[in-house]
Amino acid sequence: MMVKYFISETDIRNAWDHVFSAFWQRYPNPFSTHVLTEDVVYREVTADHRLLSRRLLTKTNRLPRWAERVFPANMSRSVYIVEDSIVDPTNKNMTTFTWNLNHATLMMVEERCSYQQNQDRPGWTLLRREAWISSGVFGLSRPIQEFGLARFKSNQAKAMKGLEYALSNQHGDPPQRLPRDTVRDASEKAKETAMAATEKAKNLASAAGTKKPQQFV
Repeated sequence: MMVKYFISETDIRNAWDHVFSAFWQRYPNPFSTHVLTEDVVYREVTADHRLLSRRLLTKTNRLPRWAERVFPANMSRSVYIVEDSIVDPTNKNMTTFTWNLNHATLMMVEERCSYQQNQDRPGWTLLRREAWISSGVFGLSRPIQEFGLARFKSNQAKAMKGLEYALSNQHGDPPQRLPRDTVRDASEKAKETAMAATEKAKNLASAAGTKKPQQFV
């Protein structure tokens, strides 16, 4: 199976402590209205003072128009994401690894992010992001991967804006806002989906098991 690989590095003009704190406070934000729910399903502080966490997130899953003609109309419009994270406050590093639980045959998206204090500029944080996108659909894997990569880049742009939003709130800056109608429409759609998604997401989290996150640093 072919896999499409993506890598990027971003310098964040904030100290690692601020970025680490903002990471846990970035939802909800007006740039990530496609994120419907987030639940912690496992958390542990290790003997060497590292924080291990596993969270389950529910996001909207809108298919491209060409895919709507190919795949069943009753296909779930939500995608359930597992996020494992390891925080090492001593070395000022946080690593996250995410992957989707459902629609894995259609498309699997695995992402690893490392937030590391910039050694040359201690007041900055280096974000290194990697992603692996694959599809098991015979004859359509290439266009699905291309679509997955485009959506991944779009979502990560939103994620960065959401992180910047959380950082600006930390510093007391006026929060950035989307037009009121945009936020209201997205909020109404999210409420309609979130209630039904939460129970299914918890069941999927149970299926994923309670095993502690892999130490993938």
